[in-house]
Amino acid sequence: MKRGILIVLACWRCASALNPSLDINQYAHNAWAVRDGFSLGNIYAMAQTPDGYLWLGTEFGLFRFNGVSSIPWQPPAGQHLPDNNINSLLVTRDGTLWIGTFAGLVTLSDGKMTRRTELGAPFVASLFEDREGTVWVGTLATPTGRLCALRSGSVQCYGDGFGRAVWALSEDSSGNIWAGAQSGLWRMKPGPPRRYATPMEVIGLSKADDGRPIIAMHGGGLMQFAGGKVESYPIRGVIDSNRLLRDRDGSLWVGTIERGLIHVHHGRTDFFSRSDGLSGDVVLSLFEDREGSVWVASTGGLDRFRELPVTTISVKQGLSSDATQSVLAATDGSIWVGAHEGLTRWKNGQTTIFGKASGLPDDAPQSLFQDDRGQIWASTGHGLAYFKDGGFVAVTGVRGGQVHFITGDNAGNLWFSEHQSLLHLLEGRLVEQIPWSELGRRQSAEVLLSGHEQGGLWLGFWVGGGVSYFKDRQLLASYTAANGLGEGPVADLELDRDGTLWAATQKGLSRLKDGRISTLTSSNGLPCDRIHWTIEDDDRAFWLYTACGLVRIKRTELDAWIADPKRRIKTTVWAAADGVRLRSSAASEYGPRVAKSTDGKLWFVTGEGVQVVDPRHLAFNKLPPPVHVEQVTADHNLCWQNLTGGVASNLRLPALSRDLEIDYTALSLVAPEKIRFRVKLEGWDPEWKDTGNERKAFYGNLPPRNYTFRVMASNNSGVWNETGDTLQFSIAPAYYQTTWFRASCVAAFFLVLWGLYRYRLHQLAREFNANLDGRVDERLRVARDLHDTLLQSFQGALLEFQAARNLFSRRPEEAIRTLDGAINSAEGAIVEGRDAIQDLRPGSTGQTDLEHLLTGAGQELAGFQNSNGNRPAFHVAVEGPPQTLVPVLQDEVYRIGREILRNAFRHAHASRIEAEIRYDDRLLRVRIRDDGRGIDKKVQEEGAREGHWGLPGIRERAKRIGGRLVIWSEIGAGTEVELTVPASIAYARSHVRRRFGLFRKKSEVS
Repeated sequence: MKRGILIVLACWRCASALNPSLDINQYAHNAWAVRDGFSLGNIYAMAQTPDGYLWLGTEFGLFRFNGVSSIPWQPPAGQHLPDNNINSLLVTRDGTLWIGTFAGLVTLSDGKMTRRTELGAPFVASLFEDREGTVWVGTLATPTGRLCALRSGSVQCYGDGFGRAVWALSEDSSGNIWAGAQSGLWRMKPGPPRRYATPMEVIGLSKADDGRPIIAMHGGGLMQFAGGKVESYPIRGVIDSNRLLRDRDGSLWVGTIERGLIHVHHGRTDFFSRSDGLSGDVVLSLFEDREGSVWVASTGGLDRFRELPVTTISVKQGLSSDATQSVLAATDGSIWVGAHEGLTRWKNGQTTIFGKASGLPDDAPQSLFQDDRGQIWASTGHGLAYFKDGGFVAVTGVRGGQVHFITGDNAGNLWFSEHQSLLHLLEGRLVEQIPWSELGRRQSAEVLLSGHEQGGLWLGFWVGGGVSYFKDRQLLASYTAANGLGEGPVADLELDRDGTLWAATQKGLSRLKDGRISTLTSSNGLPCDRIHWTIEDDDRAFWLYTACGLVRIKRTELDAWIADPKRRIKTTVWAAADGVRLRSSAASEYGPRVAKSTDGKLWFVTGEGVQVVDPRHLAFNKLPPPVHVEQVTADHNLCWQNLTGGVASNLRLPALSRDLEIDYTALSLVAPEKIRFRVKLEGWDPEWKDTGNERKAFYGNLPPRNYTFRVMASNNSGVWNETGDTLQFSIAPAYYQTTWFRASCVAAFFLVLWGLYRYRLHQLAREFNANLDGRVDERLRVARDLHDTLLQSFQGALLEFQAARNLFSRRPEEAIRTLDGAINSAEGAIVEGRDAIQDLRPGSTGQTDLEHLLTGAGQELAGFQNSNGNRPAFHVAVEGPPQTLVPVLQDEVYRIGREILRNAFRHAHASRIEAEIRYDDRLLRVRIRDDGRGIDKKVQEEGAREGHWGLPGIRERAKRIGGRLVIWSEIGAGTEVELTVPASIAYARSHVRRRFGLFRKKSEVS
């Protein structure tokens, strides 16, 4: 806060002020009127703190104003103002705000409010700080008011003779302290208090140019203190003066009770009331801010007056009419303005109007010109005249009509662009009249420009556009858009000091030099292309009046563009907010439309008075605007509001804050609408964002973290406060956005991955072991089959062959029978061996579905039984829509079914064997039954026949594929074996859906 105060105080010296030579109506005026909804009640006092805020003391409390909106100030928690009706405000040099209420005095510094109890609880009528830092407090009381001086904790009060109130306080250039009271004017120091009688109650004080006090008296106008006495102040017609303000440039502002505002400056007095746009005619307070703007509070609202870069001169300053048509700057320093109601001469601040009574052919002059001899020429609709000996002399022989432009050379030749022809005058006589048809044109030229040194005449045409050069009655050159000239009408021509011709066109500014043309347009940096006129100032900068404002191009920028026509130039633009009257077309069809006076000022007509700009003394605001973040809103709930002017730090927003809105402002009260902002949210925005005049920043769905919001701003003159303001805040994380939660999730994720990895290793190991066990079981089965069938059969056959050999010598016939039996046993062994090999190659039949595989196995086994003379009937039945089985699982089911069929064909001695395959939605069911002799109870109890491995083998296979095997058997009633397998395992469509899953059932075969 202290650093901000030092910056403001250092810049105060360079602050601008209002131009005292201007009338009130020539300043920019803005009003916040009660009738427009600005309702704060009566504003009795105004002050500005170093942070830039304008404080308004009203009947309803204290308000803080940023130039755009006002915010009611709330005291710190647990405190309150002595009274909400505030009568006086003061900001001292240390930045403290003193608040005088109807019931006591408080101070506000760095957001802390202090009650000044040393004065009791008086009605504070006035506050003032002298050059020594003493704060003077005037009060209202019954029967008498008091005046107290507060300095360094000490209080000295004066309480006799003031009457009921001390209304005003002031200090003159000699350091004398003056007090205005009900009883008159008092000098408080040096020396003891001394009273000077006044006719009426003193309610306002200020000082004159020489430092003497100026006194405002209730109902008695103005008076001044001079020569030890109070005397009348030389001002006409002032009554009921209420408030006084001497601004930084010496102008006196008088607020009245019934006449609005009075402005006294340079010996002139002008008035501004509600009829002129003032919010109200009863003025309650006056204040000048640090940028030089004057604020006026009335019963009708709040008004601001500020200086504009471009000043307007109208009938209020003495013009004959606001309907201006041409302007001429004469060599004697005078300015001539042609308007509908006469020709006005402006010289030394005085105006003279010339009309028919002064010798002009009529009262509406058109074009103006001053020749090399200093003669002023004026054309009207009824003829031509020149100025001589204080009046105008009409020229004979020249008919009236529209004369768009007049020019001349140093040889005394004058040229007039008339509607039908080009007129040539010499020594005041018409010497030739050239029809436009001789120049190849059907319409007249709007602009004429003498070539001066090289002679000749430049012509600019409105209809059809184009520029021509005419000399010695010959058209020597012509340039159009086809040659690179800007398209459309040519509104103005200008020859610079180098002899270069510049043409203002509808499509840019064209430069013609040595027959070559280049055109400067918006693609090169111009704000717009339509140009009404151009002129070169004393610093050789170019000024352009365009459809979008008044534009200045520095000579360095212009030279850089001349060297590189593709270059983009930098310009300065003044628009409506700077006082420029914008026009979409030329303000007048007569010339000249712009002129440069001997003091370097540029004067131009707009059709609404004359506007003036001084290139060397432009109103420039050098103070960078203080920047403040005002409040933060999250999800439409106010989270923080800046009521102290400090910097917010460590602001913590709730978790899941979505819609974040940050309000900020810049305290340049001159032209808040021209302030420009840049913002950046560090940690989110990659670079600064230009937000224009927008005073809010919006962010959505910001992740939880710490942030720093930065904002900087520039004032109306483009001066940036690059320090700006900052807001540090953080968004709290939800539990699932915290670091520990994320770390836990990451740890859990890696733990799950590790578990899946371990499970997959286990799964692969189990599958590998299952495959290995399958292979081992298969080998054991083959070994058992070979042992049970093939080896035993061959061993039996060998024994029979041995017996037959032994019988050949003794019983040949019996030996032959024994040999036949051995041969049959060998054939059976071969069949059993083939069956064992067939069990190892289930696909040899070429069938792929289970029905065909079991049918083929049954037919083969039935054929073997047929060779032994016992062939049971065999049938395979299928129920439900057939499903494609997982190939590996189908092979296992087939092996189980084949083993069951082989046992039935071989051991059951059945007459009928049936196989049933049922495809259910939930199960694959394979059931094989026979009507044979059944399984021995001992075998059922032990689970296998001694020395045989068929039943244990199929049980192991069923378990391995996740199936369930059930056997029913009764002696003499046959046997039924049922195998069921879940569809999710057996069917190929279920396998396709599941094969990419990490978690598979243990029973799933791969």
